[in-house]
Amino acid sequence: MISFTKKAEEEILKSLSSPEIPEGYGLRLGLKGGACSASYLLGLDKGGSGDEALDINGIRVFVDKRHLMYLIGVQVDYSDAETGKGFTIVKL
Repeated sequence: MISFTKKAEEEILKSLSSPEIPEGYGLRLGLKGGACSASYLLGLDKGGSGDEALDINGIRVFVDKRHLMYLIGVQVDYSDAETGKGFTIVKL
């Protein structure tokens, strides 16, 4: 369904274990915008009543139920290159 590279898992778990992140938070994965101009959304958040809560390799992931079908088959990766570092989301 949704997968993470090893490096992405490490970075997400490191972020979630930070003392600044409140208890109960997880990774928010979703879409921003709509139709042809939609982009992926990635952040730390608490789940809500309209969310599907998933456990993927020990990471609590919250996805708005309306977005779930669009996220099937995506992979989250993390790059730490000279040009910059950050997460990328690609459809496999």
